[in-house]
Amino acid sequence: MPAKFKDLVLDANDHHALADFWCAALGYRRKDELDPPEDGWVRPAEWPVPIADPTGEAPLIWVQPVPEPKTAKNRLHIDVFGSLDELLGLGATLVRKRDDEIEWDVLADPEGNEFCVFAPR
Repeated sequence: MPAKFKDLVLDANDHHALADFWCAALGYRRKDELDPPEDGWVRPAEWPVPIADPTGEAPLIWVQPVPEPKTAKNRLHIDVFGSLDELLGLGATLVRKRDDEIEWDVLADPEGNEFCVFAPR
């Protein structure tokens, strides 16, 4: 096996705000809140923010600061089961509504990263 999946990484201009969006959207929490360092160490604000599924079932996501804005369509994106209205209420924007051609909605997070939303099962 040449590789094994580890984590997902999202680039962001405001990595703290985007981490908060995805925590609210997915029910994730900042990893340092779930597993605080025993020595009281605090992650510097300019470092990437790891967010984690509190159940440990879903992958860790790193939200890392980058200076440049998003300029093109994602080549890799996240698919989620969820509520269109709730995600829009959190700050996502609708890119394409489900229709006769696709059975999902395409949204963008507050920094423009596209993701697909499927109706909950």
